[in-house]
Amino acid sequence: MSTDGVNVDRRRLLIGATAAMGAVGVAAAAVPFVKSWNPSAKAKAAGASVKADISQLEVGQRAVFEWRGKPVWVVRRTPQMLADLPKNDADLKDPTSSEEGQQPEYARNAVRSIKPEFLILTGICTHLGCSPLFRPEVAAADLGADWKGGFFCPCHGSRFDLAGRVFNNVPAPTNLVVPPHMYESDAIVIIGEEKA
Repeated sequence: MSTDGVNVDRRRLLIGATAAMGAVGVAAAAVPFVKSWNPSAKAKAAGASVKADISQLEVGQRAVFEWRGKPVWVVRRTPQMLADLPKNDADLKDPTSSEEGQQPEYARNAVRSIKPEFLILTGICTHLGCSPLFRPEVAAADLGADWKGGFFCPCHGSRFDLAGRVFNNVPAPTNLVVPPHMYESDAIVIIGEEKA
């Protein structure tokens, strides 16, 4: 093979420049692809904790917040609501909240909360994912004379007391879920975080 009239140094330069440009092109194409593996700002926000101001929540009322795309209820229970909770125990599937994964360890108690006055629940029925209605009235005509207040799921009739515990003989298999939470102050609860 004759190399007469061929500038070998120039050929090597062109081959090297072409290879370098190809490498730059591959890197430029790879950067957006690799960045797409990172969660979006919306996805990061969806998993982030939520600060809920409960300072204006009246006794006997419920506030709704959103965490991870789900409704989270904060109910400020009255002394009478708390006194009525043990009266439901015989009619509940899991009165002692022994089912794993339904609440953090610090909410595995008779009132299912850190502070008895405040109940914090994920507002999703454990049957098929409907959102139960807050029904705090006692002896509601449509729920019976023994109703002490709680949550009623209109989709399939599941009933929960004011600790989110499920009644017997309803479709929901387990208590309403207590999400991880902690109190930053008396007025602020952080949903989605726990004390270390």
